[in-house]
Amino acid sequence: MGIYLNPGSAMFQKSLKSKIYVDKSGLLAILNELVDTEQRYVCVSRPRRFGKSMAANMLAAYYGSSEDTSALFASLEISQCAGYRDHLNQYDVLKINMQDFLSESQSIEDMLAHLTACLIRDLKNGFPQIDFSYAKSLVSVMREVFAQTGRSFVILIDEWDCLFREYESNKEAQKQYLDFLRVWLKDKEYVGLAYMTGILPIKKYGSHSALNMFTEYSMTNPREMAGYFGFTEDEVKKLCETYQRSFDETQAWYDGYDLVMFDGTVQKTYAMYSPKSVVEAMLSGVYDNYWNQTESYEALKVYIQMNYDGLKEAIVRMLAGDRVQINTGTFSNDMTTFETKDDVLTLLVHLGYLSYHWPDKTVTIPNKEVSQEYVNAISTMAWNEVLRSIENSRKLLQALWEQDEKAVAEGIDQAHGEISVLQYNNENSLSCTIALAFYFAREYYHVIRELPTGKGFADICLIPRKKYAQKPAAIIELKWDKSAEGAIAQIKEKNYPEALEDYHGNLLLAGINYDKKNRKHTCKIEKLSV
Repeated sequence: MGIYLNPGSAMFQKSLKSKIYVDKSGLLAILNELVDTEQRYVCVSRPRRFGKSMAANMLAAYYGSSEDTSALFASLEISQCAGYRDHLNQYDVLKINMQDFLSESQSIEDMLAHLTACLIRDLKNGFPQIDFSYAKSLVSVMREVFAQTGRSFVILIDEWDCLFREYESNKEAQKQYLDFLRVWLKDKEYVGLAYMTGILPIKKYGSHSALNMFTEYSMTNPREMAGYFGFTEDEVKKLCETYQRSFDETQAWYDGYDLVMFDGTVQKTYAMYSPKSVVEAMLSGVYDNYWNQTESYEALKVYIQMNYDGLKEAIVRMLAGDRVQINTGTFSNDMTTFETKDDVLTLLVHLGYLSYHWPDKTVTIPNKEVSQEYVNAISTMAWNEVLRSIENSRKLLQALWEQDEKAVAEGIDQAHGEISVLQYNNENSLSCTIALAFYFAREYYHVIRELPTGKGFADICLIPRKKYAQKPAAIIELKWDKSAEGAIAQIKEKNYPEALEDYHGNLLLAGINYDKKNRKHTCKIEKLSV
């Protein structure tokens, strides 16, 4: 056992001993099918706090040959899978955290030389019986070990992309790093499995990548790895039962990442939750923004204030609950090369600030926790009109509760006048403006745009979360250059309240109309009991 060679199971044991451990060992069954095949190169990219390092520690404990770890896995999912014993403790593992080497180095040359020296030292110490007289490079040393032992290596590289985040403008250093990885790993017989994990997918240069042998699993295309990117909804429900926490609140705060696995004709969507935030909420019982414990809103601010046409409008629309269409194909997989707003939005997907919906190629702000980060960032920017609308939304919601039709209409007039970035020419833009004007409603409600009713779609529905069951539900119907009374009539005619059959309590029906001639809104509010 060495520092990097077969580091053992100590780190994985810490995970197993933690108050909360969610079994993700099923990942090993997927990887076992790839070992010693042409598909043995795997790169998994996902945001911070989503369990990347824990997964790498699990792989080291399972594959490493320095100790018998069968007792650790005996009660886990992998122990019931075919081939479990065939791969358990059968490989020499090299486990590296690239951030450690980068932090200790002054240049890319220094980093790679230090990394190479450490790995060669560990290999020579780990195999004292082998004559390394003619093996000088890392590649030649590993070839010698493989030739003498016949046992291939499982190479685990955590934080593989850290150099692209800290040397973000140094293209030469980036290429030098990628070339090192290519020479070390590509087409090498000693590689049984190469598993890299980080935040960013593999960097593209021109029409090809230096690491084009890797299969990539990312937040935009997780495929069969989708269920291992975070906590699934079923896993979160079990935790809520164990710790007697509200699933409704957990869902509102930390859900929102839709990851799609497509296998032939079968498509499965995983509702994915941020593991760190869920763990914090389960253990403390406090639902709060845990995102900023590991990353400042300043990181988000850098990107959303970039001067790309349509970027600000896209952010405002998503704050209002809209989905925004994007093209992820032009993203260069780094943090500096941007050509359009779509490149910026794609980066935010990989950083966890947006959720990518594969079927319709759209993005949204995933949940309440992340939405707060956008508000935090906007509060320090020159987006004063958006911030005012968000701040005024408290008063607007109160006016709705009090059925103050004049105050609601005036509040929406004000929001319309301030949010000039939105094109205001149809019911969809009206819906977006009103949803942002009622932003504060998310404190108490599930806000649903275009709720299916069986007889059409209710434009905006406010359904109280269980914690706030005493608040009235609301159905808001919008009209463009017609009448607020007509909106109320449509709600009744199409029996939209039927869609809220599971809700019992007070229900507000609100019709809102925009008059193109006088550029004013009118509002009609009625109260029902359901």
